[in-house]
Amino acid sequence: MEKHELTCIGCPLGCSVKITLENNIIISVEGNTCKRGEIYARKEITAPTRIVTSTVRVTGSDISMVSCKTASDIPKEKIFDVIDALKDISVAAPVRIGDVLVKDVSGTGVDIIATKNAKTI
Repeated sequence: MEKHELTCIGCPLGCSVKITLENNIIISVEGNTCKRGEIYARKEITAPTRIVTSTVRVTGSDISMVSCKTASDIPKEKIFDVIDALKDISVAAPVRIGDVLVKDVSGTGVDIIATKNAKTI
Protein backbone atom coordinates (compact mmCIF):
# COMPACT_ATOMS: atom_id res chain seq x y z
CA MET A 1 0.00 0.00 0.00
CA GLU A 2 1.24 3.44 -0.93
CA LYS A 3 0.31 6.65 0.92
CA HIS A 4 0.57 10.28 -0.19
CA GLU A 5 -0.17 13.50 1.64
CA LEU A 6 -1.09 16.73 -0.14
CA THR A 7 -2.15 20.20 0.87
CA CYS A 8 -5.36 20.86 -1.03
CA ILE A 9 -5.55 24.05 -3.12
CA GLY A 10 -9.22 23.56 -4.08
CA CYS A 11 -10.44 26.18 -1.61
CA PRO A 12 -8.92 28.57 0.98
CA LEU A 13 -8.95 26.00 3.81
CA GLY A 14 -5.79 24.19 2.63
CA CYS A 15 -6.74 20.80 4.09
CA SER A 16 -4.12 18.13 4.58
CA VAL A 17 -5.44 15.33 2.37
CA LYS A 18 -4.21 11.75 2.65
CA ILE A 19 -4.49 9.44 -0.34
CA THR A 20 -4.03 5.68 -0.12
CA LEU A 21 -3.21 3.69 -3.27
CA GLU A 22 -2.96 0.00 -3.89
CA ASN A 23 -1.55 -1.19 -7.24
CA ASN A 24 -1.87 2.41 -8.53
CA ILE A 25 -5.59 2.46 -7.73
CA ILE A 26 -6.92 5.05 -5.26
CA ILE A 27 -8.38 3.20 -2.28
CA SER A 28 -9.22 6.20 -0.09
CA VAL A 29 -9.04 9.98 0.18
CA GLU A 30 -9.22 11.39 3.72
CA GLY A 31 -8.84 14.73 5.43
CA ASN A 32 -10.71 16.91 2.95
CA THR A 33 -13.55 18.99 4.36
CA CYS A 34 -15.26 19.64 1.02
CA LYS A 35 -15.88 17.75 -2.22
CA ARG A 36 -13.34 19.91 -4.06
CA GLY A 37 -10.62 18.42 -1.86
CA GLU A 38 -11.38 14.90 -2.97
CA ILE A 39 -11.57 15.95 -6.62
CA TYR A 40 -8.26 17.83 -6.36
CA ALA A 41 -6.48 14.93 -4.62
CA ARG A 42 -7.66 12.32 -7.13
CA LYS A 43 -6.62 14.50 -10.07
CA GLU A 44 -3.27 15.47 -8.53
CA ILE A 45 -2.33 11.83 -7.91
CA THR A 46 -3.50 10.43 -11.26
CA ALA A 47 -3.01 13.28 -13.77
CA PRO A 48 -1.56 16.49 -12.30
CA THR A 49 -2.10 19.67 -14.30
CA ARG A 50 -1.04 23.31 -14.00
CA ILE A 51 -1.76 26.74 -15.46
CA VAL A 52 1.43 28.21 -16.93
CA THR A 53 2.08 31.96 -16.75
CA SER A 54 4.86 33.68 -18.68
CA THR A 55 5.63 36.58 -21.00
CA VAL A 56 6.16 37.01 -24.74
CA ARG A 57 7.87 39.76 -26.73
CA VAL A 58 5.79 42.52 -28.32
CA THR A 59 6.81 44.60 -31.34
CA GLY A 60 5.41 48.00 -32.25
CA SER A 61 4.39 48.90 -28.71
CA ASP A 62 5.63 51.10 -25.89
CA ILE A 63 6.17 47.92 -23.84
CA SER A 64 8.54 45.15 -24.88
CA MET A 65 6.84 42.21 -23.16
CA VAL A 66 3.26 41.20 -22.47
CA SER A 67 2.16 38.74 -19.79
CA CYS A 68 0.32 35.62 -20.86
CA LYS A 69 -0.99 32.29 -19.58
CA THR A 70 -2.42 29.01 -20.74
CA ALA A 71 -6.16 29.32 -21.34
CA SER A 72 -6.66 26.23 -19.18
CA ASP A 73 -4.52 23.77 -17.28
CA ILE A 74 -2.05 21.52 -19.07
CA PRO A 75 -0.39 18.26 -18.05
CA LYS A 76 2.34 18.99 -15.53
CA GLU A 77 4.97 17.17 -17.62
CA LYS A 78 4.38 19.65 -20.51
CA ILE A 79 5.30 22.79 -18.51
CA PHE A 80 8.88 23.03 -19.77
CA ASP A 81 7.80 22.31 -23.37
CA VAL A 82 5.40 25.25 -23.17
CA ILE A 83 8.02 27.56 -21.65
CA ASP A 84 10.51 26.57 -24.37
CA ALA A 85 7.92 27.29 -27.08
CA LEU A 86 7.25 30.78 -25.69
CA LYS A 87 10.85 31.98 -25.59
CA ASP A 88 10.97 32.49 -29.37
CA ILE A 89 7.48 34.01 -29.75
CA SER A 90 7.02 37.65 -30.72
CA VAL A 91 3.61 39.24 -31.31
CA ALA A 92 2.73 42.53 -32.96
CA ALA A 93 0.82 45.26 -31.13
CA PRO A 94 -1.96 45.91 -30.46
CA VAL A 95 -2.57 43.10 -27.98
CA ARG A 96 -5.68 42.91 -25.83
CA ILE A 97 -6.34 40.84 -22.73
CA GLY A 98 -7.75 37.52 -23.87
CA ASP A 99 -6.19 37.60 -27.35
CA VAL A 100 -4.87 34.21 -28.44
CA LEU A 101 -1.11 34.58 -28.86
CA VAL A 102 -0.29 30.93 -29.61
CA LYS A 103 -2.78 28.26 -30.66
CA ASP A 104 -2.37 24.70 -29.35
CA VAL A 105 0.94 25.40 -27.63
CA SER A 106 3.29 22.41 -27.69
CA GLY A 107 0.52 20.11 -28.89
CA THR A 108 -1.40 20.43 -25.62
CA GLY A 109 -4.65 21.53 -27.26
CA VAL A 110 -4.50 24.66 -25.09
CA ASP A 111 -3.97 28.22 -26.34
CA ILE A 112 -1.73 30.90 -24.84
CA ILE A 113 -3.72 34.05 -24.13
CA ALA A 114 -2.65 37.59 -23.26
CA THR A 115 -3.21 38.81 -19.72
CA LYS A 116 -2.14 42.41 -20.42
CA ASN A 117 -2.91 45.03 -23.03
CA ALA A 118 -0.18 46.40 -25.30
CA LYS A 119 -1.15 49.35 -27.45
CA THR A 120 0.45 50.37 -30.73
CA ILE A 121 2.91 53.28 -30.71
